[in-house]
Amino acid sequence: MKGILAQTRSYERSVQLLMVNQFTINLGFYMLMPYLAAHLSGALGLAGWMVGLVLGVRNFSQQGMFLVGGTLADRLGYKPVIVAGCVLRTAGFATLGLVDSLPALVAASAATGLAGALFNPAVRAYLTADAGERRVEAFALFNVFYQAGILLGPLVGMVLTGVDFRATCLVAAGVFALLSVVQIRALPARRAENGERRPGAGPEGVLAQWRAILANRPFLLFSVAMIGSYVLSFQVYLALPLEVRRLGGADEAGTAGVAILFAVSGLSTILGQTRVTAWCKARYEPGQALARGLAVMGAAFVPLLVAAAAPVPGPGVSRWLLAVVPPALAALLLALGTMIAYPFEMDTLVRLAGDRLVATHYGLYNTICGIGITLGNLLTGAVLDAARSAGLSALPWISLSALGLACATAVHGLHRTGRLTAPRPQPRPATT
Repeated sequence: MKGILAQTRSYERSVQLLMVNQFTINLGFYMLMPYLAAHLSGALGLAGWMVGLVLGVRNFSQQGMFLVGGTLADRLGYKPVIVAGCVLRTAGFATLGLVDSLPALVAASAATGLAGALFNPAVRAYLTADAGERRVEAFALFNVFYQAGILLGPLVGMVLTGVDFRATCLVAAGVFALLSVVQIRALPARRAENGERRPGAGPEGVLAQWRAILANRPFLLFSVAMIGSYVLSFQVYLALPLEVRRLGGADEAGTAGVAILFAVSGLSTILGQTRVTAWCKARYEPGQALARGLAVMGAAFVPLLVAAAAPVPGPGVSRWLLAVVPPALAALLLALGTMIAYPFEMDTLVRLAGDRLVATHYGLYNTICGIGITLGNLLTGAVLDAARSAGLSALPWISLSALGLACATAVHGLHRTGRLTAPRPQPRPATT
């Protein structure tokens, strides 16, 4: 931990603040969101479709508006968009705790999603700009702070929700309000240097910028190839907990098993991310590291595949171990694969963008991957149901392993054909 803090202090003030910013964003978000569905269906008594609507609107407003949020960041500057996102999430979280009508809940949920669409691309583009040549290492640190927020947030939320869910909402809103004030006062203004004009041209319209990005074939191919990595990593929240509960039960033992999954995933990243990144950077090119990371993510489901061939013991310690150990190993390997790939993934996006309109590229990338996650999870859920009905417990793990291998092969192909190396941006004429 001392090494992480020392490495963080080696960056300039803006980068340090962005790290704390992301930790705080995830802390506030994850102290509330895991408990929202239970509040809506329990305390407020909403029907299942209403709960799904409220949660779905948040996801749709965030994924659907990432491109807009990135474009605003490139045109208006990173700081105002980051601050606007934090202020909007403050209002959204406070409203979730104070209202009980469906229209108000939907509006609040949409506001929290739009907030994420505003500050996520802006934060990453800002970090890219100020980290400079050290951006791979910076994104490794960024992932440490990111995972720390995910790990700590639900624990804080569990304590607060045990008192009152309204307290959870108001505290989460307070976290974002404080973050807004800190960023207004301490975050330096930073503007995209090349987001408005092309050399020798007048102001470039938004639609022209979007058309140029959509014509960036290597960027689009890379975005599609990386969808699988997000589908695989999301299984820590979908397929792995379902497997733990299938064998371990839905009681306290099963809940403890699921908690172990999240702890393994978060703690391994916090403790190992910077070391893994340094090791990979010294040995591999970015495309090679990406392909290896995806391959590890695909291999993460092999322990579950092996366990599926073992006979299921009766209730007791042996059954609980069978329910928890293979998913925990899968969570660890998924975390390792993400540790290998993530910093190089972010760096590759910047290179494919040609260091121009970086936030907009991040926004479109997030939208593409978000759509892929939604479709991937629907297919994963369908495969899980079909496997249980047919008694083919190994089918989901074979499918997910094959997805990881396919994505690793695709990224390796892009690397070998030189499509992950964008041409250097043309120099801009000097201004007087």
